Amino acid sequence: MIDEWQGVLDPDVLNDDLVEHSARLADAAKAGSWDTVLDLVEQGTWVGANQWRVTGRSWFTPLHQAAWLGAPVGVAERLLNVGAWRSLRTADGDRPLDLARQRGHHHLLETLAVRDVGPSEESRFAAWDSHLADLIAERARPLDPVRFRPVPTELLVMEQMDTLWVPYPGMYGGFSLSVHRGRLVVESWSRVAGGSGQAHVITESGSVLVEEGFA
Repeated sequence: MIDEWQGVLDPDVLNDDLVEHSARLADAAKAGSWDTVLDLVEQGTWVGANQWRVTGRSWFTPLHQAAWLGAPVGVAERLLNVGAWRSLRTADGDRPLDLARQRGHHHLLETLAVRDVGPSEESRFAAWDSHLADLIAERARPLDPVRFRPVPTELLVMEQMDTLWVPYPGMYGGFSLSVHRGRLVVESWSRVAGGSGQAHVITESGSVLVEEGFA
């Protein structure tokens, strides 16, 4: 399974079916209709376990709603089995674990457990996030503007991802993110533009182009 960041917040540039299914998923999760939620994410045709309502503001995924409502442990486990991220935060910065704690749903704490981010890591991730956002904006500058949720780079470390794929509308390609030796490595390209590939290494101090012309 390839981890993918579906960060577009503008429904006009997305497939209508994806927007519709994201709304159906969000409605079902908000209502606690877990059979519908699990059916949608386990099919995986249009929406995955980490999809929020495209037009929404809270950025609650099904796992956040499960934590908020105190869903059965089995529901949370099935969401995790299809790739839900324990460390993904809402627009207010809450992880599913945080919501379960706030709401007193102690039966979910073990299932949703994720370690806290230390001060040095928090500083590093914040710097990575900022430099990555600047890089994406620079690479996407020739394209039509798109509202895009910034990529939280802490996901790569906290979820122990090999790669996080970030597609970008109009680019016919996107950004491949990975972590090597404490550095964020970003490869980007367009499938319709030969030689468009660029590789950058991001540290707390900035972003450096290390290769270009591939793909």
